[in-house]
Amino acid sequence: MFGLGLPELLLILVIGLVFFGPGKLPDVGKAIGKSMREFKTALNDVKPEITEEKAVETGKGE
Repeated sequence: MFGLGLPELLLILVIGLVFFGPGKLPDVGKAIGKSMREFKTALNDVKPEITEEKAVETGKGE
């Protein structure tokens, strides 16, 4: 997972607690998770169009 080990994840958690406080941290995590899920959905929606465009471009070159 991006080369992050347990010590790095704990450091990130501690920094998050200092900046946002323990009450806001779950809301921040939820917002980040929702954003990542929406990004993956948008990427999966666009992926077929990209492969179709590549097929059209390679077909024109031949």
